[in-house]
Amino acid sequence: MSLSSESIRTLEEEGLRFVRDLIRIDSVNTGDPETVGDGEARAARYIQDRLEEVGYDVTYVESRPGRGSVIARLQGSDPGRGALVAHAHVDVVPVDGQEWTHPPFGAEIHDGLLYGRGAVDMKDFAGTLVAVARAFKREGIVPQRDVIFAFFADEESGGTWGARWLVEHRPELFAGATEAISEVGGFSVPLGGRRAYLVATAEKGIVWARVRARGRAGHGSRPTADNAVVRVAQAVVALAAHRFPVERTSALDAVLRAADVADVHEITDETIDEIVAGLGLVAPLISATLRETVSPTVLAAGSKTNIIPALAEATLDVRVLPGHEDTYRSEVEAIVGEGVEFEWGDLIAPISSPDDAALVETIGEAIRAEDPEGIVVPYLLPASTDNKHLARLGIRGYGFVPLRVPDDFDVFGEFHAADERVPVDALAFCARVTWSILATA
Repeated sequence: MSLSSESIRTLEEEGLRFVRDLIRIDSVNTGDPETVGDGEARAARYIQDRLEEVGYDVTYVESRPGRGSVIARLQGSDPGRGALVAHAHVDVVPVDGQEWTHPPFGAEIHDGLLYGRGAVDMKDFAGTLVAVARAFKREGIVPQRDVIFAFFADEESGGTWGARWLVEHRPELFAGATEAISEVGGFSVPLGGRRAYLVATAEKGIVWARVRARGRAGHGSRPTADNAVVRVAQAVVALAAHRFPVERTSALDAVLRAADVADVHEITDETIDEIVAGLGLVAPLISATLRETVSPTVLAAGSKTNIIPALAEATLDVRVLPGHEDTYRSEVEAIVGEGVEFEWGDLIAPISSPDDAALVETIGEAIRAEDPEGIVVPYLLPASTDNKHLARLGIRGYGFVPLRVPDDFDVFGEFHAADERVPVDALAFCARVTWSILATA
C-alpha cells in the first residue's frame, strides 16, 4: 500500500502542522485533578475536529470535566483479524522550575529542531497519528486489520482519568483489539556499530510505597536510641545500597547481541554492569532494566529542630520486573529488616509481549524500507505507559514511535526536560514509517 510522492508530502506536512498545533495547546497535567484545567479537553477536541473533517466517526469522552480522550476506528479488510490500537496521550508534564531558551508552548523551529513541551512526549506521535489517519481516508485505502486511533488524557499521572478509566468504563471501544503500539521506543540509537531502533516489548511494573518508623518523641538535647528519623534513614541507606540480582530477559539478550557483545550467555552478574556501561548513549536506559530497583524519593520527619519526632517516613519508587509480581514486597522488606513498617500502594503490573510477534516483523520491514541499514531491537522499558492499562483487556503492547535521529541525539533524554525538542526531519520519517506499519500490520 504505497503512497504517491504528492501524498507523502501532504502526510509529512500535515504531521508537522498537527504536532505544532498540539504543542501550542497547554495541556499540562499537574497531577492534581483540581488544578489540571481543560488543556487535555482542548487538545482532544482539536484531534476530534481534524478526524471528523475527513469522515471519521469519533467518540469523545470526558472522564471528568476537562479530561478529554478521543477514539476513532478505521475498519480493515479482514474483520477476523484482531484490531491494532495506535495510541498517544494528549497531556504533558509541567515546565515550572525549568529554564527554557524557547517558549515551551511556542512550537518554534530553530536549526531544524522543533522545540516545545510534548515534542517527544508525546505530541509528536499524536500529531503523526492524526495525519496518518487522515491519509487513510483521503487515499481511500483500507488497512488489513481494524486500526483504533486513541488519544488519552492523564497518562503522565498514571492514566486514572484516561486509558485506565476507558478500560474500566468503556471497554467496548477496544472490542476485538489484540495489539497496541505507542511509546516508548522507535528512536534510533548507535549500537554495535549499527543504527538500532528499540521496540519496547515489555515494561517494568511500578508501585509506590512508604517506609515508616515510630519512636518516642523528646527534646533534642536528650538523644535516644529510639529515634524514628535514624531508623528511617538507615532503611533508606540499606535500600539505596542494595543491588538486586540481574534478570536475564530475552530483551536484554537481544540488546547485547545487537551490540555485538561476544559470548552473551557467558556474561555474569559481576560483569554485566561494566558491559552495559560501554553501550554508549543507550547505556543508562538499558542499565535501568537489568534488575528491580528501589528509589527513595521523599523524606518527611519532624517540624522543629529541637524536637525528636515520634514519626518519620520515606516514600519509595519501586520498579518491578515481569514475573516478580508476587515476590517484590517480601524482597524489598527483607532488605530493611525489623524496626520499620511498610505501606504499599497498588501495583501497576509489569507487562511482557512476544519479541517474535508478526507486528515486530512488520515494524522491522517498515524501518528497512526507509533505512536499509537499520535494525529493530526488542528491549525492556524501565518506565510505564498506557499499554499497561490496555493489557487488562488482553491487548499486547509495544512501544515504537519511529524517529531517525543523529547518533548523538538522546531522544530518551528529552523526556520531561527543558528545551524538549525533536528534529523536524525525524517527524517526517515518523509519518512515513507509521503509515507503513499501520497499513500492513
